[in-house]
Amino acid sequence: MPTASQAPETLQFVDGQLILIDQTKLPGELVSFICDSVDQTHDAISRLVVRGAPAIGIAAAYGVCLANPATRQGFLDAIDHLATSRPTAVNLFWALDRMKAVLQSVDDDAELAATLLAEAIRIHDEDRQMCRDIGRHGATLLADCKAVLTHCNAGGLATSMWGTALAPIYHLHQSGHAIEVFADETRPLMQGGRLTAWELSQAGVPVTVLTDSMAGSLLRTGRIDAVIVGADRIAANGDAANKIGTYPLAVLAKYHDVPFYVAAPSSTFDLAIDSGDQIPIEERSTAEVSHPGGIQVVPDAAKVMNPAFDVTPAELITAIITERGIVRSPTTTKLASHLASQ
Repeated sequence: MPTASQAPETLQFVDGQLILIDQTKLPGELVSFICDSVDQTHDAISRLVVRGAPAIGIAAAYGVCLANPATRQGFLDAIDHLATSRPTAVNLFWALDRMKAVLQSVDDDAELAATLLAEAIRIHDEDRQMCRDIGRHGATLLADCKAVLTHCNAGGLATSMWGTALAPIYHLHQSGHAIEVFADETRPLMQGGRLTAWELSQAGVPVTVLTDSMAGSLLRTGRIDAVIVGADRIAANGDAANKIGTYPLAVLAKYHDVPFYVAAPSSTFDLAIDSGDQIPIEERSTAEVSHPGGIQVVPDAAKVMNPAFDVTPAELITAIITERGIVRSPTTTKLASHLASQ
């Protein structure tokens, strides 16, 4: 999304309503999904109406403000309920923890609603700045690239504007640097083909969609200068959880000597866990695999696996890009130092 004025906002909070781009309808329809309640916000997050770790966190923060009754207990119940919407994206819990901290710091119940809304707006505004900063830092790594490969969607639809993995691409595109993006379709829900290709096309960035199984052959041609992806949770040692299919892509990039970058805000790090082995992996409905678009493609007698994420070991990651800068060859020590800096 080139600028906030040139593309519809992924999410807005207007007149007491959370207004979301319904990402389940893209690219066929650009329609809004309006949340008037905590339950509707929970549903929107669970069904991937809104998705992407930063956007989930922002939506959840605004969702707390929709609590009914708008009492201290009502807000606490909203926080607890929204925390059950998705298990892997740590930004969800980070944002809800911030809302809970604000709730606990306000003594006057009459000020609760306004103070919580102010915090949700602050989280939203910080995300916009995060996108700009990741774009600026990441552009230094991609400055000599003509073509990059990405997986899933870590663009404006996953955040408040530019995204994480796509932010450096938008930064370079605005600067007049010609760069082409190859987007894995990202099965089973096709977020690369449906969402990444849609928003890049809207911004005028050349994009080519490929099936996930084509990535190895494409990397072998030498056409790809770098792979860049987002993350939903990063462990203290740099192991990164992202959409299923990211780990094999990292292995392929390593084999073909192509740099593999992860772009994510500091809020995506979970320093309470030592490694990716401890990251909870969401298991989604088997119907997403067996009945895509409602069409049965798997026989009833067959079992189906549908983990939403996998974990890429830090040793396969060339660098992690955050709003604070770049961490090359990430380790526990390097990341602790990076995240402690201001």
